[in-house]
Amino acid sequence: MSTLFPLLFSPLRIGPALLRNRIMSTGHDTVLPEDGRVSPALVAYHRARARGGVGLIVLQVSGVHETARYTSHALMATDDSCVPGYRQLAEAVHAEGCKLFAQLFHPGREIMESADGLLSVAYAPSATPSERFHVQPRALSREMIDEIIAGYGAAARRLRAAGVDGAEIVASHGYLPAQFLNPQVNRREDGYGGDDAGRLRFLREAVAAARAGGGPGFVVGLRISAGEEEGEGMDAELALAATRALESELDYVSLVAGSSATLGAAIHIAPPMALPAAYLAAQAARFKRALSIPVLLAGRINQPQEAEQLLAGGQADGCGMTRALICDPELPAKAEQGRHDDIRACIGCNQACIGRFHRGLPISCIQHPQSGRELEYSEPRPAAAPRRVLVAGGGPAGMKAAVIAAQRGHQVSLYEAGPQLGGQALLAQLLPGRAEFGGLITNLERELQLAGVEVKRNVKVDRELVRRLAPDAVVVATGARPRWPALEGGGAMQVLDAWQVLRGEAVRGGKVLVGDWRCDWIGPGIALRLAAAGHQVRLAVNGTHAGEALQMYVRDHLAGQLQRAGVAVTPYARLYGHDDDSVYLLHTASEEAMVESEVDCLVLCQGHQAEDGLLEELSGCGAQLHAIGDCLAPRTAEEAIYEGMRLGWRL
Repeated sequence: MSTLFPLLFSPLRIGPALLRNRIMSTGHDTVLPEDGRVSPALVAYHRARARGGVGLIVLQVSGVHETARYTSHALMATDDSCVPGYRQLAEAVHAEGCKLFAQLFHPGREIMESADGLLSVAYAPSATPSERFHVQPRALSREMIDEIIAGYGAAARRLRAAGVDGAEIVASHGYLPAQFLNPQVNRREDGYGGDDAGRLRFLREAVAAARAGGGPGFVVGLRISAGEEEGEGMDAELALAATRALESELDYVSLVAGSSATLGAAIHIAPPMALPAAYLAAQAARFKRALSIPVLLAGRINQPQEAEQLLAGGQADGCGMTRALICDPELPAKAEQGRHDDIRACIGCNQACIGRFHRGLPISCIQHPQSGRELEYSEPRPAAAPRRVLVAGGGPAGMKAAVIAAQRGHQVSLYEAGPQLGGQALLAQLLPGRAEFGGLITNLERELQLAGVEVKRNVKVDRELVRRLAPDAVVVATGARPRWPALEGGGAMQVLDAWQVLRGEAVRGGKVLVGDWRCDWIGPGIALRLAAAGHQVRLAVNGTHAGEALQMYVRDHLAGQLQRAGVAVTPYARLYGHDDDSVYLLHTASEEAMVESEVDCLVLCQGHQAEDGLLEELSGCGAQLHAIGDCLAPRTAEEAIYEGMRLGWRL
């Protein structure tokens, strides 16, 4: 048992299942299933986390009825053909000493998409619309309710036949069981509505069906939101009352927050870094005091010390650390061995985990691109012939390339022209609510240290240095600089770029216009920073809305912050020019002129230009040249780190 985290690494009994520790990977979509079935990629993904020491893996949702297909890439447990895939996954996870539960799921009215692009018919307790997906559902008939309840039982039977240890009924985030519980959604007057007992009936019967289908020795738990965080959502009192009413029929309860039904409530499905770590501790404590069954908690629990504190405070019995395990599958083993400084900490960016899911792409992680790609990238293979590798540029791309190349046995030196490693991440962490982004630098610096990379700061790479050192390969990762577009007019207006603002250059005057071309987090972040400093800020966005390029939970949280800060947002705005006190824009759809008057300072968030001069300078130098990251083409940290990993793997 770990001396640093004694509670976290103590066993936990959940009904008939004994977990080796109290770290969980909670249910989350991966886009790794194929045709509704467990795929080899999904098995490899979960095997990596089981091998890393996690105590419990809860598989992503499995549909219990054909109307439960809320995405085009959901797992389905609706016929016996699913059993072999679940069995393969269970055997892989069990071989590593980990338990496996699977979520039983029906979304009700929360339907995102269909496989063929047509709008699906969504079913709910009543014909109460969902705001987020603009779905008008059809009220369930009694016959369909019976079918769906039977589906919970049949799915549990299949899971048990496959050797899965238990099932978790999903009543969280405003999905079908929660819709039945919520009097704002469930307006039925039959036996499945009308009063508290009627509204609880669907969930009670689903639990009973899963219990009967799973049989003796099979765990049955419940996932529920400890408050859906939206005006017409289920509140904590109702959730707790429902859980207490079913306590004798459950082996555990797993708590989250939020709802899929509104933009503001949906951010809690994968809370962004702007929300505090372990922010649901107080809500979980209420459930823990009221219940005698184990209470599991998820929600921004990123570090083992946070989980240990929750356990020590009696706020939970087990901790979901899902994104932390996506970022570092070996987190449990490292923590148990006292190697907590070696953990690659999740920064809550949402970019490549749930961000890729929302684009219909397989899961990954900006810091650990091997996640979701375990069949292609697992452990770096030793290099056939070790080489001398020089990396020019200490941003995320260069750092990751250096790490992987060194892990494979190459002799690697990394040169950074400035005094600090980190590249643009050094600036990103200065934006409001983005301080955790700096953890990316901390993690990579530790990886460099562990890999034995020689790091040289305040040294600019040039042709003479390369000639003198004579490396076999040079990796050019020199990043990018702010793009200043050619603007019409001129005049006395102060014009700055985002980097200048973040480095502390004074903004003159009280009225600022931020021109945002990229539609990512930089423009909104600069606007919020300046608004907090007392400026009157307008944000002109060259897109349909602020944060258009961002993962939706990050974007929607930013939208709320901008509104609360009083930042006026103008969409469809292409920056054209300025004079002494006016900024000229063109509407990107109509090409008509728009004028923002009474502006003291224009701040440019107009993307970046590649710093690629070193590539030309080193042409013909005798070393093999490789360009990665923003110096190849300005993009994001995800592409930079992925390209660094991929190049390091292939050198």
